[in-house]
Amino acid sequence: MEFEAIIGLEVHAELSTKTKIYCGCTTEFGGEQNTHCCPVCMGLPGALPVLNKEVVTYAMKAGLALNCEINKETYMARKNYFYPDCPKNYQITQDETPLCTNGYIEITTDEGVKRIGIQRIHIEEDAGKALHREDGTYVDFNRSGVPLIEIVSKPDMRTPQEAKMYLENLKAILQYTEVSDCKMEEGSLRCDANVSVRPKGSTEFGVKTEIKNMNSFKAVEKAIEYEIKRQIEAIKRGEKIVQETRRWDEAKGETVVMRSKEEAHDYRYFPEPDMVYLVVDDAWIENVKNTLPELPDKKRARYISEYGLPEYDASILTSSKALAVYFEDVVKEGASPKDASNWIMGEVLRTLNDREMSIEDIKVQPKHLAKLIELINNGTITGTIAKKVFKDMFESGDDPEKIVKEKGMVQISDENAIRDIVNKVLDENPQSVADYKAGKTKAMGFIVGQVMKASKGKANPQLVNKLVEEELQKR
Repeated sequence: MEFEAIIGLEVHAELSTKTKIYCGCTTEFGGEQNTHCCPVCMGLPGALPVLNKEVVTYAMKAGLALNCEINKETYMARKNYFYPDCPKNYQITQDETPLCTNGYIEITTDEGVKRIGIQRIHIEEDAGKALHREDGTYVDFNRSGVPLIEIVSKPDMRTPQEAKMYLENLKAILQYTEVSDCKMEEGSLRCDANVSVRPKGSTEFGVKTEIKNMNSFKAVEKAIEYEIKRQIEAIKRGEKIVQETRRWDEAKGETVVMRSKEEAHDYRYFPEPDMVYLVVDDAWIENVKNTLPELPDKKRARYISEYGLPEYDASILTSSKALAVYFEDVVKEGASPKDASNWIMGEVLRTLNDREMSIEDIKVQPKHLAKLIELINNGTITGTIAKKVFKDMFESGDDPEKIVKEKGMVQISDENAIRDIVNKVLDENPQSVADYKAGKTKAMGFIVGQVMKASKGKANPQLVNKLVEEELQKR
């Protein structure tokens, strides 16, 4: 029997507002424990919440960018649960009336474009953070009351790869709109996955498990992959899948049971009595719509049509806002879009990946990368030398012109000087000359390579090819 997976994702994104959702405390990450809090976010008796308007604006911005409908009248609700990091013993969230509904994200699969539905986006407050130490468990309430949106997808994904693509597109959209910085390492983007399996062809859903504790998109992909396999093997052994919450254990590479899954009624939701209804009018929605930037899909299409870039290049360059900004800045500094794309897709990203760095960390200024490209195009340096110059630029952040002058890397374009090197190489490689004369054209490529090596990569490649051919004909 063949099985298929049903995957839905719940993503929590911290909003980039300066203050918390119901009080004026800062949302800044870090700080000494329990210094970014007040009676409201600590849930002290008599303290009343006041909704931060910016939170609603940010949430609507995310909803509109994700093709959602905005519900014009909603209310906040209390979700009751008892845990040390929840100071009020309830969380103020939205239950039956989410702010945004019926959206979607498109991903590109091997079968073409696939639309993943977004069921709802609601606003809520974050909890504090439990710190487990040898001498006990401590609680830091700095994060308590930080505004979140929870983005709940429909169960439209069928493979771990589709889930990863959905997350990558979602992250890009949230970054482009500046709704969230999406830093998973700081906890500002967190993802839970709901996974079930069913026989292929069946229309009924299987029993789902929820997976938590995934701190990277790669971890999400691996955890879902493991859970699908675990459930299929259990069914084949005649076991029943139990609805439960599991956590991803990165070290073991497996999901581990945390607790039995709570149902909605376990939280005893009811409308928040300390807050009025939230009413959103058309003018507010229109104002938010007008602040939406060019989103990744449109930017990708523009790079293809306006700059003539291949679809793959355009997809990579628009995959993060910072990378797209860097590319556009290099183009603004005078580099052709194709040259800028080639260098960013090649040396820049390769070096960043090798160092496990992101584009935000790079020392090479866009104007300096554009100047390096210009030095190649005007014949000052060769492509080979340019790669060496880039290595220096990456370490120091220096101007490429300065590096080229200091290290004597200027291209040799003197015909007589290059001809001398060519003849020396030909004298040293009589067998290659004989091979060329015998019709083995590959021998010429070897000779050209030896000339470039002898000139330490500084000889003008076009002149080298021309002079090698000329001297070979004479022999």
